[in-house]
Amino acid sequence: MKRLFAGIAFLTRVPVPGAATFGAEDVGRATLAFPLVGVFLAALLVAARHVLYPALPATVAAFLLLGLSALLTGALHLDGLADMADGFGGGHTREDVLRIMRDHLIGAYGGVALLLLVGTKASALAALLERGQADAALVVSMTLGRWATVPMGRLLPYARRSGGLGTAITDYVGWTEVVGATALALGVALGLLGWRGAAMMGLVALVSALQGAWCMKKIGGITGDTLGANTETCETLGLVLLLALGPAAM
Repeated sequence: MKRLFAGIAFLTRVPVPGAATFGAEDVGRATLAFPLVGVFLAALLVAARHVLYPALPATVAAFLLLGLSALLTGALHLDGLADMADGFGGGHTREDVLRIMRDHLIGAYGGVALLLLVGTKASALAALLERGQADAALVVSMTLGRWATVPMGRLLPYARRSGGLGTAITDYVGWTEVVGATALALGVALGLLGWRGAAMMGLVALVSALQGAWCMKKIGGITGDTLGANTETCETLGLVLLLALGPAAM
């Protein structure tokens, strides 16, 4: 239970017992439960979905659900997406990229990235709402998006010489956390969506590998921002893939 509480405290704004006492090592061990944090967040969104849709049009409901998700997480991953887009788009050297990513202001690259991602995610979610697949899609995409952080944290180094939030992941994640988180994520994906869930997990793994390779080339590792950006990208592309695969057979 401590792993789950530490994961919720790290990835969300939801208050949990003992949050003030959790250190970096606790967060590293908590990565085993990151997929369960995704399930927890998705369950809250699914509950809200029952209130919002079909009472409201699908597009309106989708944007409100994404707004609730940002509220629950403190827009943690969206902030990472904007910072990564600004840094990777505007920085010419490794030092430039890391400096820009630390800047709290959002530039043109970050603004465009947020606009495109939120618009794409809301559009896909709205279509899945109309198709009756949104509940399972939310659970699986949010589970896999958080799972992707775990193997990345184990396999890739931290890019900054000075510490940051990402060091809790890169310094304290072992193979126990990777295997455990993978088993949980795979169980959720297969259990709710069958082969479609497996396809989503394969896509998330591929996207994460490509982004990890890009980060290694650009800045020599990963940061909390790049991990957050990867979570958002994987969630969005997972929804798009599920939409493209078509409705499940009745």
